[in-house]
Amino acid sequence: MNLRLITIDGPVAVGKSSVGLMLAERLSFQFFDTGVIYRTFTWKALNAGLSPLDTEALAKLAHDTAFQFVPGSGAHLVVLIDGEDTSRLIGAPEVERNVALIAKIPQVRERMVSEQRRVATELRLVMAGRDIGTVVLPWADLKVFLQASVTERAKRRYAELNERGVETSYETVLEELEQRDRNDTTRAVSPLKPADDAVVIDTDTLSLEEVVARILVLAHRQ
Repeated sequence: MNLRLITIDGPVAVGKSSVGLMLAERLSFQFFDTGVIYRTFTWKALNAGLSPLDTEALAKLAHDTAFQFVPGSGAHLVVLIDGEDTSRLIGAPEVERNVALIAKIPQVRERMVSEQRRVATELRLVMAGRDIGTVVLPWADLKVFLQASVTERAKRRYAELNERGVETSYETVLEELEQRDRNDTTRAVSPLKPADDAVVIDTDTLSLEEVVARILVLAHRQ
């Protein structure tokens, strides 16, 4: 197999992480969920008391923050922020509510894209996010865009949050996903959309294994 970079893009809660991790394990690649770096930075910004609307302070914080990428369990890459692993903290509801606002700040995205490209030069990688095939790694060997209805994605996210013990309602999750979709698709910098040469897969009626199987077929054709 000649390919070394696979991108998986799509809206929030479409299954990018689950698909990407299983795919990476099947291919003996590393898996990097770029949403983690944005949630990690959002956690740091909120923990520092910054408003998601304070673009100047957030841009400076992004410039001054040190990121490292280290192997985690399985094929996962873990993001360390200033040497600290905050994985257990970045799923908090306040992080989820603010990450899209912070992620659309041009100076923040510029720094994050730079870090994502840096790690892509070092590893055989499956990288998942919202602008990986269009902006971060437009030269990737294989680009996939996953899609599913917002109601199906809300069901998946609600079940996931319940399993983690996070108290919320389906209606709240649905409303937050709809707002995230609006933020992601209408932002001026790197809006969510499939790359021109991406393979689009609708996951509404597909199992995780079925989605991965389809991508593996594509990968072996490279």
